[in-house]
Amino acid sequence: MDLNVGKVKEILKDCDDVVYRDFKVGVKQNFSLCIVYVDGLINKESVSDFVLESLMEGARGLEPTPKGIKDNLIELITKGNISITEIEEVSTIEETIDAILSGETALFIDKYDKAIILSSRGWPTRSINESQSETVVRGPRDAFTETLKVNITLIRRRIKDPNLKVKMVKIGRRSKTDVAVMYIEDIVNDGILGEVFTRLGKVDVDAIVESAILEEHIQDDYYSPFPQIENTERPDSVAASLYEGRIALVVDNTPSVLVVPATIGTIMQSSEDYYTRWVVAGITRIIRYIAAAVAVLAPGLYIAVTSFHPGLLPTRLAFYVAGTRVNVPFPAVIEAFLMEITIEFLREAGTRISGPIGTTIGIVGGLIIGQAAVEAGIVSPLMIIIVAVTTVASFTIPSYEFAAALRFYRFFVMVLASILGLYGIMLGIILMLTHLADLNSFGIPFTSPFSGLGLNTGDLKDVLARVPMSRMRYRPTFTYPKDKKRIK
Repeated sequence: MDLNVGKVKEILKDCDDVVYRDFKVGVKQNFSLCIVYVDGLINKESVSDFVLESLMEGARGLEPTPKGIKDNLIELITKGNISITEIEEVSTIEETIDAILSGETALFIDKYDKAIILSSRGWPTRSINESQSETVVRGPRDAFTETLKVNITLIRRRIKDPNLKVKMVKIGRRSKTDVAVMYIEDIVNDGILGEVFTRLGKVDVDAIVESAILEEHIQDDYYSPFPQIENTERPDSVAASLYEGRIALVVDNTPSVLVVPATIGTIMQSSEDYYTRWVVAGITRIIRYIAAAVAVLAPGLYIAVTSFHPGLLPTRLAFYVAGTRVNVPFPAVIEAFLMEITIEFLREAGTRISGPIGTTIGIVGGLIIGQAAVEAGIVSPLMIIIVAVTTVASFTIPSYEFAAALRFYRFFVMVLASILGLYGIMLGIILMLTHLADLNSFGIPFTSPFSGLGLNTGDLKDVLARVPMSRMRYRPTFTYPKDKKRIK
């Protein structure tokens, strides 16, 4: 025991939060034991009440027997004395160190060449609150936290199916972050599941601090600004995705769960689409796609029309636009870039300063800067309206990452519009659609079901619009599920 504890102390030297507690049991105090744990990562009450107290009292009368220490004390600890729910024996120092740093307690016994790992995790956790980024008017209010076990439990509450499987994987040479792969066995496609485990096995990094780092390592094209993996803070969204034959990656220490494969259709959906009337949900989805087009094209159209194609406007509107730009000293492209960059400044400032101050910065800053810019003659009033509509349109997209990609692609479209006018805008649209069509998510086309309509026509019932639930008898075909029917 002294040798084993000495190795642990050597590896964990200069770690003042690691606690070593030696004690003896037996009639003549002839059995030496030692527990090792990290202060702050364990539940001290459970270790005191169910380990130390149980051993010191229950093994007080233990005497040496011909069976030896292994068959005597070990059997008493693992089967009859310690009331901890989970007990495991490990044979290496590396396994012991990993367990200690994960919040478990290691029990060493003299003259025994294994360590007993006692489940004792109990670090401070954040309570379950409502999601801040995916709010709904009607629907569940709970959201994921930073604790892996809590997040798995929130999903299991919604899927009481023995076919729901949870496979644990450790990723990160130093962080050793726990990642839970969740799927429904009789629905998920084995090929997609195998691809997920293959990519996870190839990740070789120091640490996985947040799920976004893992996402970047396993996605198909990390050069693309568009996300190919869906992430969500809502347990109901993950449960619904698992029912469709998709796979969830629950990463410890982060409240965002990754869902694969993802398509542009799933990214543009919101949980509330299924909690409201199907007619309203269908109209809302169409509005989202229109808003996505506005978020990308509106400033570019303003530049192209005012600089190259004013003849496309009705006469009265053309006179009005020209009149608002009489005192503006900059060309339309400079005017648009100034206001778009200013809006990005305000958006970033409001994001970094949370709470009422952030909201105040966004509202007051936008009003004051916009009004002052118009009065100073730097920009035209129409430009302020276009920038405001563009900003509001970008907020209608459910996925923040997808909205951010469209938002920054807008600047590229503005550059093309300033060079080629409407031809540049068409070129930008073609380039974006071509890039989206070339993207894959774990082998599944990102533009599904819009691409390959001959195979995925049934999926259109739940993309641009949403038909009544009784009409969606089959699961989405892009996941190639084993069990294709969900309504029988």
